[in-house]
Amino acid sequence: MKVNIISQIFDFIYPKTSFISEEWLGENNSNEFISDSEEQSLRKVTEDDLKNLEEKLISDHSFSYLAFYENEDFSKIIYNLKYRGMKKLGIYLGEIAGRELLKHIAEKDIGKFDMIIPVPLHKAKLRERGYNQSECIAKGIGNIISLNVRTDVLNRIRNTTSQTKLNKEGRFKNIKDAFIINEKTINEIKDSRIIIVDDVVTTGSTLNEAIRTIRQSTSSEILGCTVAMARD
Repeated sequence: MKVNIISQIFDFIYPKTSFISEEWLGENNSNEFISDSEEQSLRKVTEDDLKNLEEKLISDHSFSYLAFYENEDFSKIIYNLKYRGMKKLGIYLGEIAGRELLKHIAEKDIGKFDMIIPVPLHKAKLRERGYNQSECIAKGIGNIISLNVRTDVLNRIRNTTSQTKLNKEGRFKNIKDAFIINEKTINEIKDSRIIIVDDVVTTGSTLNEAIRTIRQSTSSEILGCTVAMARD
């Protein structure tokens, strides 16, 4: 009861506001990040988007939930996720994407998966940021589809520069050979069905490099998954 009262006082002094509109979120809102109406109005991927994603990625299957153009509202959400310590936001995004992923898997009759692997950050960037946003998203997805998140399989060995301002060729060169697989896990995962998770896909370079790294040592069936994909 005491904690409840303190929480109510805190919410009164510092009311939760939407990351998109900056307007107050009512007490009946289902999450603490954006309004329920804003969540409903987020731009969802189309069948054409998913076909485009399938062409970009080298995975056996692919999925993304939202589609956005640069400087749209969703960009504000990603900024808060990456740079303002919003780990809970990543879990929330993973959960809303996970619900749609479940439907997608059922519709495509893809079958069950064994584990989720988030695209890792380099240890220097992880120390600087304090968390890996892709791992937070992966945990949210795992909550919905009841899969464990494995952070011990893939390691990032190069502290690459941001992909944001690079063109397609620059992104490919920047991320090449950035990952290695943990040899201790190879026997365990060699025939597994894996979901690899990142936050946003643009050209697909980062996800593809992670997928390529795993495939060098295993025959795993892989689904590449992001919360959102950037439209050209």
